[in-house]
Amino acid sequence: MYYPFLLYSHKVNLQPLFAGLKGDPFIADLSTDSPLLRGMEMRDQQRLQQVLEEKMGSEYRWGISPYLERRDTLLKDCPQMVADNRFIHLGLDVIVGVGTPLHAPLEATVADSGYESGEGNYGGYVLLQHDSPFFETFYSFYGHLCKDRLPAAGKLLPAGDAFAEIGGFHENGNWFYHTHLQVITRKGLQSGYAFKGYCAEKDLAEINDLCPSPIPFFQANQKSA
Repeated sequence: MYYPFLLYSHKVNLQPLFAGLKGDPFIADLSTDSPLLRGMEMRDQQRLQQVLEEKMGSEYRWGISPYLERRDTLLKDCPQMVADNRFIHLGLDVIVGVGTPLHAPLEATVADSGYESGEGNYGGYVLLQHDSPFFETFYSFYGHLCKDRLPAAGKLLPAGDAFAEIGGFHENGNWFYHTHLQVITRKGLQSGYAFKGYCAEKDLAEINDLCPSPIPFFQANQKSA
C-alpha cells in the first residue's frame, strides 16, 4: 500500500504532529497577490509574524498555509528560488508558536537532521523515514526548527514521541514561526526533493510521484488527537 492510501488502514498507528491543536486553523494566504504581504519587506519576517498574530487574534490558536501555493512575491529576495524559478510550495506550513514540540506521526527512523544556514533556508531540519510491512517506505520532512533540539540521525522514534521544536528567527532561516511539512516518496528523495521545498511550474506534471500532498497526512493524524 502506498501513500496516501495507507492512512485508511487500521493497522497504521498514526499520531498527531502537534498536541492540543483546537478549533479551526487560520488560513494564511502567502500567494503572489496576498493582502498579507502588501507593502511589506519580504525578509522582514518579524513584521510578518506580527501581522499573522494580529490576524489570528484570540480567535485562532494555530494556522496553515497551503500546499502548491505560488509564492513569487514572498520568495523574490531568495536567490536560491529565483535562479531555478521555483516558486510553488511543496509543503504545508503549520503555524504554531516558537518552542512548540513536534511529535512523530508514525514510527520512524531519523534519516537525516541538521542545520541549513542562510537567509530563507530551512535552518534546523529533520527528515523521518517511515517503514512498515503494511505500506511502501516514504519520508516526511520538517523545516524551520530549533537547531539545539534535533534528534541524531539513526534514532528510532515510536509514533507520538516528541523529536524537535519550532525554531526562532535566528535559527529557522529567518522565517515566521512554523514548520514546513513535506511528504517525499522514495523517487522524490532520489530526485533531490529532501532539500527542495518549492518546485517550478514545469515540474508539476510529475510532482504527485515525488512530493504528494501532505494535507491528508496532517489531517488524519490531527483527527486522532
